[in-house]
Amino acid sequence: MEMTMRWYGSNHDTVTLKQLKQIRYVTGVITTLYDKKPGEVWNRDEIHALKKEVEEAGLHLAGIESVNIHDDIKTGKGNRDEYIANYIETLKNLGEEDIHLVCYNFMPVFDWTRTELARVREDGSTVLAYTQKAVDELIPEKMFESISSDMNGTVMPGWEPERMAHVKELFDMYKDIDDEKLFENLKYFLEKIMPVCNEYDIKMAIHPDDPAWSVFGLPRIIINKENILRMMKMVDDPHNGVTFCAGSYGTNLNNDLPDMIRSLKGRIHFAHVRNLKFHSPDNFEEAAHLSEDGNFDMYEIVKALYDIGFEGPIRPDHGRMIWDEVAMPGYGLYDRALGAAYICGLWEAIEKSDKR
Repeated sequence: MEMTMRWYGSNHDTVTLKQLKQIRYVTGVITTLYDKKPGEVWNRDEIHALKKEVEEAGLHLAGIESVNIHDDIKTGKGNRDEYIANYIETLKNLGEEDIHLVCYNFMPVFDWTRTELARVREDGSTVLAYTQKAVDELIPEKMFESISSDMNGTVMPGWEPERMAHVKELFDMYKDIDDEKLFENLKYFLEKIMPVCNEYDIKMAIHPDDPAWSVFGLPRIIINKENILRMMKMVDDPHNGVTFCAGSYGTNLNNDLPDMIRSLKGRIHFAHVRNLKFHSPDNFEEAAHLSEDGNFDMYEIVKALYDIGFEGPIRPDHGRMIWDEVAMPGYGLYDRALGAAYICGLWEAIEKSDKR
């Protein structure tokens, strides 16, 4: 595996490439062209400049998270074929720049949902958190307003103000879309892009829905083992794979994370490893990566990845905000660096035990 960190670019991230380079076990960066809107073509010059910036810092551009998908593609309406053609052009340009991993999602309206961005924990750290009760008491148009004051002056992916200004219109777009229709539209999209993925060896790694159930009545399909295996079979191509995000699948306590990993051997192209602490099945918060701080057995999660021969990029996901750091919630430097160290320690122990 390659230990990586997500980076939002020099114009948006409070964490610098110089700082990431100093995390000894981090060799790669997962990044994106942050200012590109869904449906726009990424040209080679832009991609090359981003890659050059990362490489000049002594790091490897391990993958893109994310090349966002236009809502016309997700809903199967409007100009979806035009936007798919643009997406194919972007994939071609990435491949020509020797970039071979794209993380993306197929979530309607909200890329992910949290009801708090700075819940204070007993140790004084602050974390992202979710309670279904808070969602049930909100109207969708007020969702962004309810959390925007805790973004620390940053613009969080999936919650861009210009997108959130059109939430009601987005909900109208999805009013006739159920799980089956969303699956159908995902299949259509994947079948269209697989030829260019095969030509340029681009691994498409779909990110699970977060949380792993319907929010505001919107369809959610990338939520469990049954659905993800269905997706693998409906477009049975090795380039059609997953981002295994422990924290997103783990929002549903019925999901057996190590078992899911083992069922996806050869199709996990990217891994996000993090821990959650549950107060009830629909009230959870991000935790330190350490197993005992949350509900997940992190050893078993990492061991499952090792056992299937996972060799792709892995990154510590959402960290706590600690040591008075002010950064994009979930994406500060300090706790993610601790998480990377912990994951690397587990991997080394598992590897050495296996070889003995």
